[in-house]
Amino acid sequence: MSNESTPIYLQENPSKIQRMFGDYYLEYASYVILERAVPHIIDGLKPVQRRILHSMERMDDGRYNKVANIVGDTMKYHPHGDASIGSALVTLGQKGLLIDTQGNWGNILTGDSAAAARYIEARLSAFAKEVVYSPKVTDWKLSYDGRNKEPIALPVKFPLLLAQGALGIAVGMNCLILPHNFNELIEAAIHYLRGEEFELYPDFPTGGLLDVSCYNDGTGNSRLRSRARLDTSSKRVIRITEVPFGTTTDSLIESIEKAMEKGKLKVAKIEDNTAAEADILIHLAPGADVEKTCHALYAFTDCQKSISPRAVVIMDRKPVFMGVSEILKHNVDFTRETLRRELEVRLNELQEGWMLASLEKIFIENRIYKVLEESESWEQSLREIDERLAPFVVDFWRPVTKDDIIRLTEIRIKKIAKYEIHEAEKHIAGLEAEIEQTRKNLAQLTRYTIRWFENLRKKYGDAWPRRTELTTFDTMTRAEAAVENEMLYIDEEGFAGYGVRKGEPVEKCSTLSDILTVDNQGNLMVRRVQEKFYVGKKLLDIRVLRPGDDWVFNMIYRDGKDGITYAKRFHLGGFTRDREYPLTQGTKGSRIFFFSVHRTEEESGDMSVNVYLKNQLKRLRRPIPYDFGHLRVKGRQVLGNIVTKNQVERVARIMPTAPDPDAPPAEETEVAIMPTPPPVDPETAATEAAPAELTQPQEPEPNVQQMDLGLL
Repeated sequence: MSNESTPIYLQENPSKIQRMFGDYYLEYASYVILERAVPHIIDGLKPVQRRILHSMERMDDGRYNKVANIVGDTMKYHPHGDASIGSALVTLGQKGLLIDTQGNWGNILTGDSAAAARYIEARLSAFAKEVVYSPKVTDWKLSYDGRNKEPIALPVKFPLLLAQGALGIAVGMNCLILPHNFNELIEAAIHYLRGEEFELYPDFPTGGLLDVSCYNDGTGNSRLRSRARLDTSSKRVIRITEVPFGTTTDSLIESIEKAMEKGKLKVAKIEDNTAAEADILIHLAPGADVEKTCHALYAFTDCQKSISPRAVVIMDRKPVFMGVSEILKHNVDFTRETLRRELEVRLNELQEGWMLASLEKIFIENRIYKVLEESESWEQSLREIDERLAPFVVDFWRPVTKDDIIRLTEIRIKKIAKYEIHEAEKHIAGLEAEIEQTRKNLAQLTRYTIRWFENLRKKYGDAWPRRTELTTFDTMTRAEAAVENEMLYIDEEGFAGYGVRKGEPVEKCSTLSDILTVDNQGNLMVRRVQEKFYVGKKLLDIRVLRPGDDWVFNMIYRDGKDGITYAKRFHLGGFTRDREYPLTQGTKGSRIFFFSVHRTEEESGDMSVNVYLKNQLKRLRRPIPYDFGHLRVKGRQVLGNIVTKNQVERVARIMPTAPDPDAPPAEETEVAIMPTPPPVDPETAATEAAPAELTQPQEPEPNVQQMDLGLL
């Protein structure tokens, strides 16, 4: 950059400006990651969700609150406006775990949005009150304007992040944590606390089928396939009762209509009867097969969706990538630690309650309150009360303080007059029993945590059965599922395709079929079918290559103009589309005398041919029989076995001598697509690798049909 075109502020101090932009971008990226897009490892919430739940707890009085009021109160903690708060609140409400909703909150099946915030209402669920909040063990911070306090992270005693899932797009990273089943999370937590192995797989509220064979613990290299549930009990109608994760009935129907427009599906009409449950009816067109239509629905529509989860969480003010098993372990460890802190707080409260009750009993039962009448001063009263209490408080868990004595002096005369020693002793005994149980729970914290999870499952587990069925899908490519409603043609100009209407028909195909061609030079190629594409005028073979086909090829060829003649049997093997694979050795002047294609090795091994040599006297002219059954089937690049080192004139297939009239007709395996060209000189044809003259032998042998397949 020249000095004339460089801005003045960059000419003065370019490094400072560059550092400024770098610092600002880094601060922006960090803010988006930490404060907006990625959930926290402890409570599984994004900041806006945490602030909503904090506001709802402050407003909670057991009744429903207008969502507009909740949004307004949350704005005291969240600095990004009401739209983001309302959207996050609706998302939380649709998950159905933490918020009890009332009104039209939208539909996750159809994608319908919720009603306006002034019409719908919400309150905390019983589960949220029990699991999410514990103010006495919550760490707090000031809100953005310094006027209020908000939690750094809510002390959630449950793997909430894995139960609800999370989706977020930050600067340079994205997060997708799939939801898991409530009961299975508790079961996995118990297994972990017992030191046992466990497995976790997603469970979606929309149900459907899920292939988890490549889940890989929800890490960045995980791949899942989610399918709609199809009811095929009727031969004329396919009913969709559950949709894949991440789709709606509207988007699903739209994808089906697009596939119909492209000719991928044969469907007469679609009906959408979705209400509380998904119910889409697909009426098949006349002649359509139910099984093939199901395959096409999975291949060409949103009836099957690929999911790539990527678990990212905020931990120690940094984004961390981890699997769902590790997230669960962190959550369970935090639950156990939170329960320990709650037990310690409760133990301290119980001990304080026991001490105050005991002091009160001693103070009243021994009439120590009489000191207040006899003492001349306040200070003297406090000293005398302390002295009289001393013999009774030797074994107390802490010493008696001045505040304790002052609290005793504040007991009302009415309470002293109605004081019942028996009731006081019963209350103290209850406190002692609860203190003992709390100490036992602290000593056996892991067992206590297991009982905590079991109690949660007993209370709320029935409402959360597994919705998504875990299964394994058969591998079905789009080409396999495509409907073969086109015809492959080839014309005299060397063009092929399903749009070449003036050519000769080859066979049925779809718009995604692969076409295999072999030209007379021995070059094999596989390419995707098109409306019209060039394949060449001189072909030995052209056919539709379908998934699962394992063709076996027989070939006799001469290597070079005057070389050795070889025979070989080979499989197609692996291939790359639009790449030529030579079946000969590529020597100039090579010639193919015989070529045939078979479905099985047995079929190809039953073939025999006669090899006719050049320059033989007429009376000595006898063919050399050759049986392909003696050859092993190898790869297409194999050289082959030597047939003869002499010059070959032509090769003819030996036909069966006595065909069984009752046997089914054999499949034609020698394909001649192009019409036979005019006769040419055999030597010229061998040199130019062009088709040779098709002739009949002068002395045909009985029961032998002689064909020069080099002419094809």
